[in-house]
Amino acid sequence: MRIATITNWAYGGTVCLTIAAGVTMVMASNADRIERDAVRQRDLFDQLAFEVEADEAQLTDQARLAAVTGDPSHEIAYNRTLAAIGPVEQRLSRLKDNGAKEEELRSLEEGLRWARTLQDEQKAAIDAIKRGDEITAHKIVFGAEYERELERVHFLLGRFRYMLDQRSDRAIEQASQASQRLRTVSEVMVGITALLFLFVLGFVLKRRILKPVVKLSDVVNRLADQDYAVEPPQLSQIDEIGDMAHAIRVFRENGIERQRLERERDADWHVRDLLARMTQRLQGCESVADLFEVVRLFAPRIAPDLSGRLYTLDARLGMMACASEWQSPDGSDAAFAPDDCWALRRGQSHMPGGDLVDVPCKHVPPETAAATVCVPLTAQGETIGLLVLENRAGLQGPSNNTKVYIELMSETVGLALANLKLRDALHEKALFDALTGLRNRHELADTLRRGVAQADAARTPLSCLMVDIDRFKQLNDRFGHDAGDLTIRSVASTLDNAAREDGTAFRYGGEEFLLLLPGCGEDRAVERARLIQERISAMTLVHDGVPLGPVTVSIGISTYPVHGPAHALIGSADAALLRAKEEGRNRIVLATGRRDTNAAAAAEIG
Repeated sequence: MRIATITNWAYGGTVCLTIAAGVTMVMASNADRIERDAVRQRDLFDQLAFEVEADEAQLTDQARLAAVTGDPSHEIAYNRTLAAIGPVEQRLSRLKDNGAKEEELRSLEEGLRWARTLQDEQKAAIDAIKRGDEITAHKIVFGAEYERELERVHFLLGRFRYMLDQRSDRAIEQASQASQRLRTVSEVMVGITALLFLFVLGFVLKRRILKPVVKLSDVVNRLADQDYAVEPPQLSQIDEIGDMAHAIRVFRENGIERQRLERERDADWHVRDLLARMTQRLQGCESVADLFEVVRLFAPRIAPDLSGRLYTLDARLGMMACASEWQSPDGSDAAFAPDDCWALRRGQSHMPGGDLVDVPCKHVPPETAAATVCVPLTAQGETIGLLVLENRAGLQGPSNNTKVYIELMSETVGLALANLKLRDALHEKALFDALTGLRNRHELADTLRRGVAQADAARTPLSCLMVDIDRFKQLNDRFGHDAGDLTIRSVASTLDNAAREDGTAFRYGGEEFLLLLPGCGEDRAVERARLIQERISAMTLVHDGVPLGPVTVSIGISTYPVHGPAHALIGSADAALLRAKEEGRNRIVLATGRRDTNAAAAAEIG
């Protein structure tokens, strides 16, 4: 056989194998595209299914809030949510248009039928609230039958998602297997082509084919190992080798895109898990300080490229004060007025950087304004804080995905902060007197119990002072209630200062006060009472330009265990106060001791 014939046969065989390899790679690329489409379709189905479940959960929450609070705004929110959801046919059509099967849609339709049943019950509960029948409304939305129907809806929607996931997983697996088979076939063909190149190495094909094929073979092998960092050679020749090089580039680009999508998916699940854990920790916070610490720990992990500060509104100063910071942001953490931040003015996120020109906030340094985003923390329409985040990687704001995470984080933190502040406010109202700021009688029992336990353990006395403003009713009738309130606040301030170091002051009721002094015996209690009388007598009170005259107090003192058992401590002090009133007021009277039953030991200041 002539050499020319061998060369022609080798050339012809090389051309055929090259074309086949190129076609195989194109088919592998198509299989990868099918796999990506299946992944995107699954993500879309999951999103649509979760939207349906979230809508039903939101309707339940609004109905229950309406039943619990009776607030008409929840009914309005319920109707608005119900109108925004749209009819069942619209949801089914949306899923069907995106490739959902009839069997899957039937499963979803069954779940939506039960959801409509829930909506009927929700409407019935809201109607009951309108009629003032709160018991019926509570039975409807909090009853066992409602819970079972709600669980049935969750189960049917979960089964729908499971069917979608099963079909999507099968499609992804089939596409992946087809891609792997095609890559294997392609590698085999390229290997055979390489052998032919070696055979005709000394002929005209040496420079034309051998050198580029060697390069492409290395690229294909590395791509087969999913090493997408390899750069395919740039071949300008228009022949089978050029087509193969183009197919390899397409295959590599598809592989890189698939890896990127997988990384984004994994990163998204990781961040969502962090957000869920952060939400759980925020729900368990016992104080605002705990909340600040949770935000400081989780924020840099949710958005690693962002440093930031958390500001809260100081109601006394009317300023935004820095409560927590992470990853050393630039600029000062000094307090600033709410009007200095455009996010607080507008009630939404503000980012002056990016393609659109915007006004920077005054509290942000000019050199970092383009990389800073301000996110207000709101709850129930009220702004209670601010997140100021700075991109440490450059002069641009956060990415779109990070913006979504920031919005979710701000909503969670805002709601948790509002709940804590509401709880603290309710706690303060329950334990402290609104007029004087002193502790009230609700707190007295616990404080007395702890004081007695400490006195017993340390074998030390515990004194109780009952203080009453003399002739308060005459002062109140003469000068008015505002003057009376001024007198009560002034006396309360004096008592609070007198007890601040080693005791606790309470407003016992009306113009009557009580002081508990742990570790304080009879003599020290009398000295403290005299000091209180001196300070109160020295007060100069003026209301509307009119002097109120001197204010005096009567004080009864009882000491545990000298004057009786712990449960009689307050009663003994009250009896001593009554004697001080009967003896002419402006006096200090000690309670009767256990061994002195015939007369009270009294100390008078006249």
